[in-house]
Amino acid sequence: MKLIKYLAIICLIPPAFGSERPNILFLSMDDLKPELACYGSEIAISPNIDRLADQGVLFEHHYVQQAICSATRASMFTGLRPDTTRVWDISSTCRENCPIAFTMQQYFREAGYVTAGSGKVMHGFTRHDPLSWTDSFIDPSELPFAGGREPALYQQYQGEAIHKAVVDLEKSGLKVYKEKQVFMAERNAKPSIECLDLPDDAYSDGAMTVWGIERLKEYSQSDKPFFLTLGFRKPHLPFVAPKKYWDMFDRESIPTAVFTGKAKGSPDYAYQPGYELNGYSDIDIKVLGDDLDKQRELIHGYYACVAYVDAQIGMLLDTLEETGLADNTIIVLWGDHGWHLGDHNMWCKHTNFEQATRSPLIIHAPGMASGVKTTSMAESVDIFSTLCDLAGLPIPDQLEGDSLVPVLKDPSVEVKPVAISQYPDWNKKTLMGYALRDQRYRLVAWVDRSAAETGIFARDMVQDIELYDYKTDPLETVSQSDNPEYMNVVQSLMAELEKYFSNRQS
Repeated sequence: MKLIKYLAIICLIPPAFGSERPNILFLSMDDLKPELACYGSEIAISPNIDRLADQGVLFEHHYVQQAICSATRASMFTGLRPDTTRVWDISSTCRENCPIAFTMQQYFREAGYVTAGSGKVMHGFTRHDPLSWTDSFIDPSELPFAGGREPALYQQYQGEAIHKAVVDLEKSGLKVYKEKQVFMAERNAKPSIECLDLPDDAYSDGAMTVWGIERLKEYSQSDKPFFLTLGFRKPHLPFVAPKKYWDMFDRESIPTAVFTGKAKGSPDYAYQPGYELNGYSDIDIKVLGDDLDKQRELIHGYYACVAYVDAQIGMLLDTLEETGLADNTIIVLWGDHGWHLGDHNMWCKHTNFEQATRSPLIIHAPGMASGVKTTSMAESVDIFSTLCDLAGLPIPDQLEGDSLVPVLKDPSVEVKPVAISQYPDWNKKTLMGYALRDQRYRLVAWVDRSAAETGIFARDMVQDIELYDYKTDPLETVSQSDNPEYMNVVQSLMAELEKYFSNRQS
């Protein structure tokens, strides 16, 4: 009924630019942090993402709602915060936990758009969420790969030894997950990296790009607007990419993290133990902190995978221009969360720190600002409202984000004072950490977990507070929450947290 309410008045509202409904190309990147040349990286090679930034607005302060795949995607695609979707982990599903939720693709589908997608997209939903698509969603396993190859083990590797190990595993008859892990580990059949001299479409992201290009060419011959969603798997582990992308970098010159300790005054449960690395057969997380060679190999692999997906984006941008679609297509490039590369002696995501919660967001919308950066605070939960606004569709009342169109028109505009992320503690999981980030500070309030579940909050439910000053301490080495000089900052950001819970109850 909510969809009917909004869609009944769609035809009365003009799009934000032009006389036709704009097309949308949504590029979702898995584990991509703002380690790109356009964000100031001196190591990353990302000419095509940089090209997109030159055509649109780059958000310097974009933060995800929770630094884990399922929760961040369920939140962003529905425009609802994790406490509303009730997806706070890797296994929960959005529609089952939150019956009021509908995705942006579903909303645009009901508005007359052709909606299609492939890759890693609706993590946090069941079976690729069929309600979102006019065309059946294409799982990467259904795509043709270069040379008739079939990727081995989680649609990732192409090494012959790994293919053989997978066949042997199937013959082994092993049923228990841990036994399977041991079997594969003994053969080093789930390594953290793979560097083979193969074409781009020997791997999932390249095969998906070929499919996406075909869809764009097909849509260029149609009068119907489209919403095409492509979910790139890289630079998520394992770091597999064609050899030519590894060859772009000199591993010996790649620096490791500068600060690898815990912040003074921070609670131990704010840090994650690196369990995501445990599943890889060539990593011992107990010694990784001292193994600089392995650290450089992992960082090298991360950059190689970024360069690989950057090349895929370049081919998609070229196709938009060649087909004439570029003039009426909104492009969103979104990283689902950041990634620790050894800072605080941590790897992967799963925290409330800057390296996990900050991710790239670039929006190109014809008729809006281009080639500019904005320091306006932005959240992933804002993207649904923004696309509705750009397309001239009513913004559903239930959405919990704000339209960023004012920023796209004038990058100096501020639409909100803080961005809010959250992650539970890593000990007993009885607390929820709420991170409030403004232009200079991050406050993390560790609150009794019941507040997330009920929406009821009181100051006496706060067990710990962290506060980081990024002007004086960009590496988060000291929490200033007990420093009297920062008392007003703590009180101001705690007031924003109280406002968050007040809004939940209204």
